[in-house]
Amino acid sequence: MTTPEPDLIVFDAACIFCSGFARFISKHDTLHRFRFVTAQSQTGHDLYVAHGLDPTDWSTNIVIVDAKAYTKLAAFTAAMRALGGPWKLFGVLDLVPRPIGNWFYDRVAKNRYAFGRRSCPIPDETLRNRILD
Repeated sequence: MTTPEPDLIVFDAACIFCSGFARFISKHDTLHRFRFVTAQSQTGHDLYVAHGLDPTDWSTNIVIVDAKAYTKLAAFTAAMRALGGPWKLFGVLDLVPRPIGNWFYDRVAKNRYAFGRRSCPIPDETLRNRILD
């Protein structure tokens, strides 16, 4: 399986946090590095499988930057570094030991539907035009 684009974000379209993250990246990605795929799509399913993840458990986004896949907290920091500018400062979170960072990430992910709606607003046109599937 090859990825459709070198810089890609696979996100849970039913999660307010994940959809918000995709909208944020779309808005601030002035170079249009990223394309987007919903986890619920066939391409999303295939990418979860290709990266050794359960294709029915969308508790992590997959961020692919320069053909390297990241999950959990590393996915967030990879995307922020790729945006450049002041956003790359979030890369400092990579200094948090992975087990600790992922533990916090997993707590939020496990409760993500409790924090917000399960049905997110339709993405704006900017993001909608960049969703592959």
